[in-house]
Amino acid sequence: MLHHNHRRRWAGVRVAAMACAALAAGACTDTDRFGPPADPVIPATESPAAATLPGIVFASFALKPSQLTTVHTGIVGPSSPSALRDFLSQVRARGGRTLVRLAGDGLVKNADGTFNLSKYKAAVDRYRNIDFSAYIADGTIVGHFVVDEPQFASRWGGKVIPQATVEAAAAYSKQIWPTLPTIVNAPSHWLAASTITYVHLDAGWAMFRASTSSSPTNWAANQVNKAKSKGLGLFAGLNVLDGGDGSSGFHGNYPGKWAMSAAELRTYGTALLSQSYVCGFGMWEYRSAYYDRADVKSAMADLSARARSHAKTSCRQ
Repeated sequence: MLHHNHRRRWAGVRVAAMACAALAAGACTDTDRFGPPADPVIPATESPAAATLPGIVFASFALKPSQLTTVHTGIVGPSSPSALRDFLSQVRARGGRTLVRLAGDGLVKNADGTFNLSKYKAAVDRYRNIDFSAYIADGTIVGHFVVDEPQFASRWGGKVIPQATVEAAAAYSKQIWPTLPTIVNAPSHWLAASTITYVHLDAGWAMFRASTSSSPTNWAANQVNKAKSKGLGLFAGLNVLDGGDGSSGFHGNYPGKWAMSAAELRTYGTALLSQSYVCGFGMWEYRSAYYDRADVKSAMADLSARARSHAKTSCRQ
């Protein structure tokens, strides 16, 4: 029998992430989900091509291109078809990178909240005739964020999106942009629980919260092993706004949820970034009141330095 990675190479061109709080045998809850202004900015005239940037991207949801700095080097987020090229141009001019989402939840759900693959394809098709190949080629686009948290049944009308459907969503992306990495916001232990072979999906996403595990180091290593077992790459990150243990005293987005303290950021982030297999780092999500705290800024600067010195790992495995 051929090695799994060989099958993936033979199957076609591949290119290239949030982990749920439960382990493989546990259930995921919808409230278990995850921001930088005064940091030094890279002048547009000095911005290098993204492909030449050191290390891996250190990104956040909900950032704007104008907020990209030498610390916060990437954005996870959507852009409308009409604004996409301008958005990408701004990210490139700031020396940043982005993980783009082309089909948000509201565009891909049935009336009952369940996922509709046909609606997903229609949403992606809105970008079919937009030429952003140069941004893929130069590394400005880290990947296509195809589906968000398919493992949370409560997010999708009470029904988990099957792993085979996630692979089908990635396959449709590859039909249009064969060199664009495909990344799903789902932990690799969940992706590995399926017997399917991932040919078009490039990477999962290990998103950590305080409730995820008492040992972030062991958990991160397990996520890497599970990703490798399926021939997948691994994005990583922290749910910084809702994944804390309460020690920060900063309320999160959901009732009873807390943002991470600076100590938590360092502990959890270091555990993830110590894994050389990780191909990117993304946090949920930017909020100025949290990101502007002096202790948080210091911790994020330390983590960003780790991302910058990290092995330049591909999400394609």
